[in-house]
Amino acid sequence: MARKLASVQYVHDVSPIKGADRIECIGVLGWRCVAKKGEFKVGDLCVYFEIDSFLPLEERFAFLGSTSLKHSELLGDGYRLRTQRFRGQISQGLALPLSVLPAGEWKVGDDVSELLGVRKWEVSQRASSGGTIIGTLPAWVPKTDETRVQAEPGLIDEFQGLPYYITTKMDGTSVTMYRMDGRFGICGHNYELADDGKCSFWRWAHEHEIEEHLVAAQLDNIVIQGEFCAAGIQGNPLTLKRPAWYVFTVRDAGREERLGLDGTMAVCEKAGLAMVPIEERGDDLPYRSVEALLERARGHYENGRTKEGIVVRPQEPVYSPTVGASLSMKVINNDYLVKKAKRG
Repeated sequence: MARKLASVQYVHDVSPIKGADRIECIGVLGWRCVAKKGEFKVGDLCVYFEIDSFLPLEERFAFLGSTSLKHSELLGDGYRLRTQRFRGQISQGLALPLSVLPAGEWKVGDDVSELLGVRKWEVSQRASSGGTIIGTLPAWVPKTDETRVQAEPGLIDEFQGLPYYITTKMDGTSVTMYRMDGRFGICGHNYELADDGKCSFWRWAHEHEIEEHLVAAQLDNIVIQGEFCAAGIQGNPLTLKRPAWYVFTVRDAGREERLGLDGTMAVCEKAGLAMVPIEERGDDLPYRSVEALLERARGHYENGRTKEGIVVRPQEPVYSPTVGASLSMKVINNDYLVKKAKRG
């Protein structure tokens, strides 16, 4: 399911912020964000922009100010939305009145990202891989974006009664390695990369003989996706001296399905790969609200640095009608987001 960076939503609650006269906190989906006092009341429709939205450099968004103004080699200039804190209140995203849209009959859930020129904030992939792009992602390689629970709180209900597991969200960059009909390839988040001696992902794969391990284990028509962490990527929060790749998804490309937890662990063992750390597994997810999951997502990596968050999945894949794919959700640690925003 494509992420709705800007969409029509309704305001489900409004609450005061202690010590603030001009702003208040509103609830949209599972998000909390700061708005002008009196701008919205419960039940109002609004245009909600998720964090990591990149808004065009237009006068109507100029109020976001110089702190939100960013430049990307891929996207150009615009305003990037990040988690912020106002008078102690965390604000995630931006809610604006429907007046930012053309006149019309708007309803909850309408995706207005393209209409408003909103794109997802991205920096050049070349900065982290040093590789040469040879094409877009092959058809059998899905994008690895997980849905944030705040964007689809209904996902929590879909987990009820299902055996689940929770993994640590490692802070790096998404890398896919595959073997299809005997051919081995590597992709970053958006593109397939050449094996020309320039790509750090390929160098790592050669050093660890990934293709050779897959051949020896007779693993073909398989797609393995993980988080590549190293110095120079996201500030290296794991303080790694040598690059590491942590697998979070294994897909059987022949059957076009994701493997369950046990299947993923088995492939990693056969291929000599490390999985993302498993923090918890159980028979029924005990966290029944966005707030409970946000509290569960807090914590640190082994080196003491604030971790990015967690990913929650069923132990065996289950189709989610909400996301139109295998059920899964990520919960980003708010402490991490606030620190990241301060770093710029």
